[in-house]
Amino acid sequence: MPMSMQSSFSQPDNAIADRADAITPTEPHAVFGQPITTAPANGQKQVILGMGCFWGAERKLWQQPGVVMTSVGYCGGVTQHPRYQDVCTGQTGHAEVVNVIFDPSVTSLDALLTIFWENHDPTQGLRQGNDVGPQYRSAIYYCDPADCATVEASFAAYQAALKAAGKSDGVTTEIAPAGTYFLAETDHQQYLHKNPQGYCGLGGTGVCFPPQ
Repeated sequence: MPMSMQSSFSQPDNAIADRADAITPTEPHAVFGQPITTAPANGQKQVILGMGCFWGAERKLWQQPGVVMTSVGYCGGVTQHPRYQDVCTGQTGHAEVVNVIFDPSVTSLDALLTIFWENHDPTQGLRQGNDVGPQYRSAIYYCDPADCATVEASFAAYQAALKAAGKSDGVTTEIAPAGTYFLAETDHQQYLHKNPQGYCGLGGTGVCFPPQ
């Protein structure tokens, strides 16, 4: 992968020790009604997206036609089975992410990446607005190696759109194959469905993704 498509993030030298046990969901998905651990069915696809705080990002994504399941969790780090308080130290290496399962007969990875680019600021490095730390970094973790080219082309297109709009900051989004995805605690799942007035830090650059 071209170096311009790599973020400057590096794993911490003083990573928090692994936890022995995984987080076990205690409730079904608050919107879709299915178990949080539901895996993609035959013909469905999956992508893991980091857009800063995962509460608002998950709501934006579960609202999209063709998305059949979402959950929030942690990806891109080194500590096994991290807890929220671990990730917030910045010493697990994880990003807060949304795991998205979608039906490609209804929507596409390109369509979801358009939502991704337009609804956060992918130029801010290890932060998103007032949320500061490596857990808030912009990230795309693709689950199918065949999707890598689509993700890279999307990155390049949005980088060019920002430049055309006169924005000099380069895209810092981390692009990588999905490693292990760890579910977040139940109280974080579909947080803004359960707490409609809760915090949502989503905010884009104001630059639209160019039509493809």
